[in-house]
Amino acid sequence: MPKKSSKRVPLDSAPGRTIYIHHYAAKNPRKVVILAPAMAVPHSYYAAFCAWLAEQGMHVVGFDYYGIGLAQEDSLRHFDSSVTDWAKLDAQAVLNQCLADFPDIPVVWFAHSIGGQLFGMLEHTDRVERMVTVATGTGYWRDTKPALKYKSWVLWRAIVPWLLPLVGYFPGARLGIVGNVPKSAMAQWRRWCLHPDYLVGAEHLYQTYAAVKTPILSLAFSDDEMLTYRNIDAMHNFYQSAPQRRLRIEPQDFELESIGHFALFRPRFESLWAELLLPQLSAELPTARAMPAAE
Repeated sequence: MPKKSSKRVPLDSAPGRTIYIHHYAAKNPRKVVILAPAMAVPHSYYAAFCAWLAEQGMHVVGFDYYGIGLAQEDSLRHFDSSVTDWAKLDAQAVLNQCLADFPDIPVVWFAHSIGGQLFGMLEHTDRVERMVTVATGTGYWRDTKPALKYKSWVLWRAIVPWLLPLVGYFPGARLGIVGNVPKSAMAQWRRWCLHPDYLVGAEHLYQTYAAVKTPILSLAFSDDEMLTYRNIDAMHNFYQSAPQRRLRIEPQDFELESIGHFALFRPRFESLWAELLLPQLSAELPTARAMPAAE
């Protein structure tokens, strides 16, 4: 297992709003890789992968959205954030810092799940060499896996509306659903997941997402317990000006029983990091929007 440790530093993403970024340094790095986390997933979950990636010659920068992981300094009842704030304040601050600190090194946005959804809200995406998305799709409830579909309906229609004002945040860790999420973020995510065009439709961002031209390499998994290929294609279709290559991965192709939505970043998948993830950082960039076969 990689032993490289990170340097954790605070970053003010707005007045009175401090997040933490984690630098995994490499000597003479070939690229700077920003690891954009999934919803309610702390950076610590990705630490082993980030350390391993640094050993492959990448300077890796991880971070927590405000209210998640090390950014959570107090009870979520006492401070708040929307998902849009995570993008336009936190993620934007991290990207700006990396572009300023490494002006001559290609910057990669390496996104897990919601990390790839938020990219379209950012400025300066034209200065990002590529975005690699892992299990990124819309959260529209009707398009999710059958086993999750009606659980999602109950969550959004019956549980979240009364639980948020009662508790003051979403106590997902206790419920075994997602994780602890700030009140405004969960309310906004609920609104997105009930809209057929997810965040792009709910926030009227069609033109904003269509304007992104950063090449995208997408990895999707057939056994993703949350997303169907319909969710994944729908999200990437909003990036209609971005050249894309979309890969659909079957676990058995790598002699694995399962991969799913979250497991890929666990240390036991280190062999797959080398075989599947690392090549995406040096692969030839797509020059056209390659559409996958219909589901």
